[in-house]
Amino acid sequence: MRPYSRRSRRSPGRANSSNSRPSWIPKTAAAAISAKGAATARGARPAVTAASSSGTTSAIDPTAANAAARRTVEYDRYLALRVRLDDAAPPAHVALVLTERDLLRRDAYGTLAEVYRWTFEYGADRLSVYVSVLDPEAVPTLREEIAAVDAPCPVAVRGPDDDRRADAPVQVSLGLGGKHEFTAAVRSIAEGVDDGEIDPGEVDADAVESRLVFPDEPDLVVKTGAERLSDFMIWQSVYSELYFADVNWQHLRRRDYLRAVREFQERRRRFGR
Repeated sequence: MRPYSRRSRRSPGRANSSNSRPSWIPKTAAAAISAKGAATARGARPAVTAASSSGTTSAIDPTAANAAARRTVEYDRYLALRVRLDDAAPPAHVALVLTERDLLRRDAYGTLAEVYRWTFEYGADRLSVYVSVLDPEAVPTLREEIAAVDAPCPVAVRGPDDDRRADAPVQVSLGLGGKHEFTAAVRSIAEGVDDGEIDPGEVDADAVESRLVFPDEPDLVVKTGAERLSDFMIWQSVYSELYFADVNWQHLRRRDYLRAVREFQERRRRFGR
């Protein structure tokens, strides 16, 4: 697996010190303030004043805010176009690694619904979501919340004690780690050998994979926040491409997902060779 971090590379959407600037990169603060002053002098609509949590107030220029929103939309469209026009195919199977804490944040499940939509909108036909769970008692609640998320296709949710295969287009693991999954598969093979149902000489990778809860190998594994992975899909993801987004789950945007897809398209996969 070859990891990649957004922190190690300049984002095309961030401003630089050069005088040449793509249209989607916001203007500097000085330019925005100057434009605001000129608009006020011309008798333009005054800025809106907003109060912060500390009690202080700050002026919000509606014109500058609208311009920034337009640049955001334009940049997202630019990335989407790059994804669709690239000769390299986007990942067919995307895996997303989350923590239980991620789903406790505001609008966490709204973000999950957006990721469902982005995944299938930009070329994937399968999505696996792993949620590491510290408290097993939280699994029933998490299962109910995830089941209520609007999804464009069927969703299969599996918990720590499940051994049924997850064959739906969206597969969600709640605390079912790769070590546990792999151990259960090996135990099943050993029992088959003891019962005389399996010839020891016939035990191979296919025998293991046929007993995994999540059978498919992801092309791309995306992790938000900290640059560390759990033990999710330790068998299946051995040749997966890794991408660490430089934002936390609650701040994940369409552009962050598109950047992950673009990085995948730019890589030359070796599959262990």
